[in-house]
Amino acid sequence: MPGTAVADLRIARGLDYYTGSVYETFLQGHEDLGSICSGGRYDSLVAGGGFPGVGMSIGVSRLLSRMLGAGLARANRGVPSAVLVAVIDEDSRAQSATIADRLRARGIACEVSPTAAKFGKQIQFADRRAIPFVWFPGADGDGEVKDIRSGDQAPADADAWVPPAEDARPGIVRP
Repeated sequence: MPGTAVADLRIARGLDYYTGSVYETFLQGHEDLGSICSGGRYDSLVAGGGFPGVGMSIGVSRLLSRMLGAGLARANRGVPSAVLVAVIDEDSRAQSATIADRLRARGIACEVSPTAAKFGKQIQFADRRAIPFVWFPGADGDGEVKDIRSGDQAPADADAWVPPAEDARPGIVRP
């Protein structure tokens, strides 16, 4: 297809380590981002062996910032937390922190509520941050977890409960 690749012999980058051709890739219609994928040839890519190769890097942060800024994609939530651990009262904050520690030890992103407000206020806090689950500590040390989108609530063990895969991490979605 004509115009998809342009040779520009003025490109000079990485002169101290590239040993052959170099390339830069620009996104059509978004040239102001600069190069989003660049690299080149190395004649001695593997130290001591002299094996040639081609290296490249992709500007993921450039691409994501443009996609998010232009409304081409959006994050499905603004924080990594999948769970907000509620605080019954300030005297029991340590219990909430322990539950959060147990969840984090298993790779579940969570945070402890900043205040011991009424549960409705803590749910609103989670909802504003798009945190899908609220954990209510129980007298036995575990408690119940509530999916604030559906309203479903069930007993849960902090050493066994896992969020559904689609809620475990924030993601990028199309608007």
